[in-house]
Amino acid sequence: MHEYSIVQSLLDSVDKEARSRGALAVHRLEVSIGELAGVEKDLLAIAFETFRPRTLCENAELRMTMVPARWECRRCESEVCRGARLQCSACGRPADLVAGGEITLDRIELEVDHV
Repeated sequence: MHEYSIVQSLLDSVDKEARSRGALAVHRLEVSIGELAGVEKDLLAIAFETFRPRTLCENAELRMTMVPARWECRRCESEVCRGARLQCSACGRPADLVAGGEITLDRIELEVDHV
């Protein structure tokens, strides 16, 4: 289950960023997950619940947004329709995946001590 290693990496990155800003706690994480990233949303949530105790994210909420897969032509940037052959209908070039393969940390909401 690679969701565990993804969450561990996420928590490490968030901890580093939060500590560099003098955070006392993390209240929310927002993550975008591409539908082709090979990540099970439910398993990621379970992994987050498993690993967050005794971290700055101990009481943090994890919000996940699923990103649909989208392909475009490399040359003319025409969108290739979902379910179609992954080739541009205008120029015949292969299509590139431009969205839907990513896992992105979009936002961290921190609690910091005001001086």
